[in-house]
Amino acid sequence: ERSRLSPPQGDKLGRMPPAQGRTDTASLVIAAPAEAIYRAFADANVLMAWLPPGNMRGRALEYDFRQGGRYRIELTYADSAPEGGGKTTAQTDVSSGRFLALEINRRIVQTVEFDAADVTLAGEMRMTWSLEPVPAGTRVTITAENVPSGIRQEDHAEGLRSSLENLARFSASAASKAETSPR
Repeated sequence: ERSRLSPPQGDKLGRMPPAQGRTDTASLVIAAPAEAIYRAFADANVLMAWLPPGNMRGRALEYDFRQGGRYRIELTYADSAPEGGGKTTAQTDVSSGRFLALEINRRIVQTVEFDAADVTLAGEMRMTWSLEPVPAGTRVTITAENVPSGIRQEDHAEGLRSSLENLARFSASAASKAETSPR
């Protein structure tokens, strides 16, 4: 009988053993305080307003934003899916995971696993969102470790960049609404 190894769980701070796969990163300075950026993750509806990259829309199927909490999200292509379709169906990418570490206004560490039949998309990816205050706002850096080999590096870079740009637009819009709302 063959034994199965459980995926690494990480320690209490969300630190994991060295990643097995590729690591991708993206960074952008966003003209908003770290507190506002962090809040953009705390509510599933707010997250789905900015996270989906490019021509996708999203919905949270489950979302428990706390250390150890689980989530499950579905991203759907609004128009045409890329060649080969989505990761889960022809039009969708469904992923799930858990929040390993939440450092308020500083860092979010989460696991991501895709619901996909393709073995090249299997495995647990770890994503770290780091928030660093800078004079112009907050430098947001995404580090994705153990990226499945079935995700092309160019496509992943584009998706990460698109999500960061969406977050910047969302943050600017939220700040503008806050400035014009009655107090």
